[in-house]
Amino acid sequence: MLEHEGWSFTLSLTLFFMSTAVIGLVGWKLTQLVDRLADRTGIGEALAGAVFLGASTSLPGIVTSVTTAWGGHAEFAVSHALGGIAIQTAFLAIADMTYRHANLEHAAASPANLMNGVLLMSMLSLILLAIVGPEFSLWNVHPVTPCVVAIYIFGLRLVHHCHVEPLWSPKLTSHTKPDEPEAGNCHENLQKLMMAFTASAVLIGTGGWILAGSAVSLVTHTGLSETLVGGVFTTMSTSMPELITSLAAVRRGALTLAVGGIIGGNTFDTLLVAFSDFAYQEGSIYHATTNQQVYLIALTMLMNGILLLGLLRREEHGIANIGFESFLILLVYLGGITILFLP
Repeated sequence: MLEHEGWSFTLSLTLFFMSTAVIGLVGWKLTQLVDRLADRTGIGEALAGAVFLGASTSLPGIVTSVTTAWGGHAEFAVSHALGGIAIQTAFLAIADMTYRHANLEHAAASPANLMNGVLLMSMLSLILLAIVGPEFSLWNVHPVTPCVVAIYIFGLRLVHHCHVEPLWSPKLTSHTKPDEPEAGNCHENLQKLMMAFTASAVLIGTGGWILAGSAVSLVTHTGLSETLVGGVFTTMSTSMPELITSLAAVRRGALTLAVGGIIGGNTFDTLLVAFSDFAYQEGSIYHATTNQQVYLIALTMLMNGILLLGLLRREEHGIANIGFESFLILLVYLGGITILFLP
């Protein structure tokens, strides 16, 4: 992590907002690149959202969680990963507001996105089991950590198989936006696309590295808890790419990518806890957490469960022209985070 000792409050705040701006601006460019990569590679928007968009927009979160875990801030690292999943799920409701034709859950019907959602719930359950289970570690790493990584890789194979050979498909309506590649994107230079994607990912990762140092410095200056700063304020900044790329995807009409980017990114973000466990030097990071991290896991699982209900129910129009589930997700998130502020 950046050596933040001696940083003034003004410098920390300035770097915090500057790195947030960089993350947001570069994140906007990523959507177009990933949409074109999905068409060029033929893997589909849902898997591209999970792999390319999810991994790249999660880079600031990876850097922040891993560097803070390495520095011994276990609560901050885990709260940042879990808080990111919660706020990014809430971002999907905001993206729903910008699509006026129908509810996003209705228009972006995709078995692959449902599969990603179930994978996310399974991985969160594993993390919860590690936290509440007996204290055990091998070489400072909990046995659940490699299991989380292995399940993620296996889950991606299932998602890809679901896209290539689906055994069932959602009913198409006049508002359903199927995942169909644009003809011009299928013949683009793959090497150039990957180079542009890599450059954008490096910029986002650098922004996350600076953000991590400034965020920990702000914890010191303000006296706020690591859970509050890591789970709320820092996640708002490092999750900016997810919000921006989702809004941009909706604007481009890539609705499956918009939903897949959020759900796939959330699934990838569970790996942040695993990476943090590898980086944490004082034993298993799961056993250095508190009830507040358990609370964040329960909150994210509740929000994801509501989202899955929405994707299955597929309400065409709802409250304020967004799905009832999207409205409920926002309500649950705001209420859940408010409770964290209570003494």
